[in-house]
Amino acid sequence: MNNKLEAKFNKFITLIFLLIFLNQCGMGADARKYPPEPEKRVKKNLEEGRGFRLTGGDKKRGGDFEFASSNPLWRAALDTIDFMPLASANYSGGIIITDWYSSENSNESIKVSIRFLSNEVRSDALDIKVFYKNCALNESCAISEKTGKLVNELNKKILQKAAVYQKQIKQKNFKPYDVPGVTK
Repeated sequence: MNNKLEAKFNKFITLIFLLIFLNQCGMGADARKYPPEPEKRVKKNLEEGRGFRLTGGDKKRGGDFEFASSNPLWRAALDTIDFMPLASANYSGGIIITDWYSSENSNESIKVSIRFLSNEVRSDALDIKVFYKNCALNESCAISEKTGKLVNELNKKILQKAAVYQKQIKQKNFKPYDVPGVTK
């Protein structure tokens, strides 16, 4: 009796594992987006980074990690305000805050806060705030938030640099794959 129970248990466990593994296969892809020839499909998938190569390929690759230096918006923002001292830069929180900055020994200084609303390079991805501090001789300071020209210039410059960085990343990551017997 014990052997029959054990056999049924083994069949049940095998069935569960088969269901789990078969469920992982997915529902497939839209056939209209892929060429019918297998060689061209392989080439397209490998060029887009979906697949693996048995020979050759990139031997240094150890995985894909999202570092702050690989985010074009983050890099562009830091490069744009690199002349200002940073009070806080938190990549996981998506914010950069500069310290008060003044170009000379003047009574006026500025502070910039950049919040990242998205990782995509687009016009609404950043929330930039600029604060002015004007101090009188008796050390009484007035702080106010300013909108306008400087905010727009910062936003434009960061987005332009981010677009350049994103283009460089795409060019660097593109790996053409040549299939013997298939012409381009």
